[in-house]
Amino acid sequence: MKILASAAIAAVLVAAAPQVASAQSEASSFKRDKHTSVRQRPRPDYEAAGVRLGGFMAYPRLTVDVERDDNIYAVATGETDDTIWRVKPQLAVRSDWSRHSLGFFASSTINRYSDFDTENTEEYTFGVNGRVDIVRGANVSAGLQTQKLTEPRSAPTSPLSAAKPIQYDLTTASLTGVKEFNRLRLTGKFESKLFDYEDGVNGAGGVVEQDTRDRDEFFYGVKADYAISPDTALYVSLTGNTKNYDILNPAVPASGATPAQPAYSRDSDGFVLLFGADFELAQALRGQVDAGYMRQSYDDYKNIGSLTSKNLDGFSTKTQVEWFPTELTTVTFNAARSIEESVASGSGGFISSGGSVAVDHELLRNVLLSGQANYGKDDYDGIDREDKRSGAKASVAYLMNRRVGVFLTYTYLKQKSDGAQASKSFTDNKLAASVALQF
Repeated sequence: MKILASAAIAAVLVAAAPQVASAQSEASSFKRDKHTSVRQRPRPDYEAAGVRLGGFMAYPRLTVDVERDDNIYAVATGETDDTIWRVKPQLAVRSDWSRHSLGFFASSTINRYSDFDTENTEEYTFGVNGRVDIVRGANVSAGLQTQKLTEPRSAPTSPLSAAKPIQYDLTTASLTGVKEFNRLRLTGKFESKLFDYEDGVNGAGGVVEQDTRDRDEFFYGVKADYAISPDTALYVSLTGNTKNYDILNPAVPASGATPAQPAYSRDSDGFVLLFGADFELAQALRGQVDAGYMRQSYDDYKNIGSLTSKNLDGFSTKTQVEWFPTELTTVTFNAARSIEESVASGSGGFISSGGSVAVDHELLRNVLLSGQANYGKDDYDGIDREDKRSGAKASVAYLMNRRVGVFLTYTYLKQKSDGAQASKSFTDNKLAASVALQF
């Protein structure tokens, strides 16, 4: 498919490292490093030493989790609990060069349920990405990544009838160019994603069709930042997208008061236009705040449910602000509003709105406390459905030494779905303990 060609081109242009930073001069007007968050703060006595391989450093890591989940199927009634064991090996190889970067990474997650082995899954990620520094203030970076992932039962797109979790392959390729002209910085980016879903099975052994979700997504955008001071820059960005599905959504026959639904295409094109500012103020604030307009246009809107307009549009934002009340505490605020793909029959997409606040606190140099609260709402276009989600998360990390870390995490999620075509409502509580070994 077209995405595979894009991925190959990106890989040939440049291969690189797991963590890529823009090459900027020391006098750059766009550096935002006056403050250091709790998560970013260096801890030399507790960081992995790595293994030197010539001009590269290798960082192996192994994490073992045990989790208790009181609602593994994410249902409203008749909840089922279970204990899940996870083993997660990881390896990152990064270049140790003064210019340019090159690296590779691989990880896997093996999930094993104590009582319900139909939920057992294996996931993996392999990738290469990095950067070529052309001249001062100019660089090109690219990446290629392939993954096998599992759709969580709690996801709004997870089919209710599936007896086993839905898995899918995701291939992502990206290419980014940056050029800085004193106070002006220009960024161009292209990204492509290939989604390939595996069919599920229902309780009777029948097929839960997922091929209608297979698609290619292409994103292409430009961004211009202008520094009005060393601490603040204003920016405008325009990102377009094209989403092409492999096959039509099947026709649905009439049932009672529900009219028949003809086969239709979910193909669409759209864009997001944002105006914003990124900053790092002396008053212990850092982040980016933006606002703009988004629109998605559906090619076959006349056959998608009760849509009366080709366009789904509205206000858009992708905002993050960090507050540093003390050197030992970081508070992070996030807000986002976007158009997402729907799997509900008769709906092309939905507008997802959400926000969160998180607090990280360094109790001791090797003891980190974290807490987060979040809220989200999905409004579906073309059907009568609205999903609301609220959640919370609390964790403690104890870094025993350079090689061993212990973690305890509690997660709460509540979803309420309303409307004539409502999905599922549920609450879910998870408590997980983890041990990580790194070298």
